[in-house]
Amino acid sequence: MMKFPDKEPVVEFTHPMRSRYGETDRMGYVYYGRYLEYFEVARTEMIRSMGVSYRELEDSGVMLPVVHAEVDYKVPVLYDEEMFIKVMVFEVPSVRLRTYYEVTTAASDKVHAQGEVSLCFVDRESRRPCRAPESFIKSMQDGLKA
Repeated sequence: MMKFPDKEPVVEFTHPMRSRYGETDRMGYVYYGRYLEYFEVARTEMIRSMGVSYRELEDSGVMLPVVHAEVDYKVPVLYDEEMFIKVMVFEVPSVRLRTYYEVTTAASDKVHAQGEVSLCFVDRESRRPCRAPESFIKSMQDGLKA
């Protein structure tokens, strides 16, 4: 069972989405592999809301590949349900960005899925780990709460 850090997040962001027909299986449940895609969409929007974008990171020579991903499935999300993907970051990153997720829906107060995705800041040229850009760290330290 996944355990989230026992402290307040530095950053918390919630992105609304709706499950689409092509994302569900024959039972009408969202296919399990889609949750990592939902996490990526929410994480990208969280970073954009802080005034930074993945494109800007990459253009500045920093890549952010996933190095670990984990999902706990609790209750299925059904076709055409409005979902809320909450992203939480509990510590300002240095080389690694650890993000945590909770998926809820408008139809239920239960957590449908939880996840953790770790990413590593990598120099585009050398493909070696590097420190997070100062602009990214400043955005985190500003403590966005959305």
